[in-house]
Amino acid sequence: MSQSIVAKRYAVALFDLGTEKSALAEIDAELRVIQEVFQENKEVNEFFNNPRISIDQKKQFIRDTFSEVSAETRNLLLLLADKRRINDFTDIVEEFTAMKNEARGIAEADVYSVRELTEDERKNIEEVFTRKLNKNTLRINNIIDPSIIGGLKIRIGNQIYDGTIGTQLSRLEQKLVTANK
Repeated sequence: MSQSIVAKRYAVALFDLGTEKSALAEIDAELRVIQEVFQENKEVNEFFNNPRISIDQKKQFIRDTFSEVSAETRNLLLLLADKRRINDFTDIVEEFTAMKNEARGIAEADVYSVRELTEDERKNIEEVFTRKLNKNTLRINNIIDPSIIGGLKIRIGNQIYDGTIGTQLSRLEQKLVTANK
């Protein structure tokens, strides 16, 4: 079974449980903190990937370390340790976040630009794309890319809106080449 299918199944179960208990925001916040721990702490990943450490030891570590999180989040981690799927955690968080955002009418956008966007530019992009995508909110993650000569490239989900000068020049070049044939 592919990683994304497995991650989606766990995320759907957690999303349904969070919806049922009206705890989506709490679970989402906890998942993000735990994801940050996994991403920034190499020792934690080595611990969970070490075959010499028993599953019981890993589960006890989860109980001790994440004692303050909700039962739903802790039980997810314990289940992942049991099934030897702790490495799927990041994918599960991404799927969960996507479902939560979809339910609330939120889209997340990576906006590539040559410099930091101003607040007005962010608002303009948000207005245009919330209408275009029929969403309530657009969360913008501005990524500085010095290779962009000018313009913007926006990635929302699996859609890319490329208005960079480099892309426009490439399109112009293609038109000129096909026109001269």
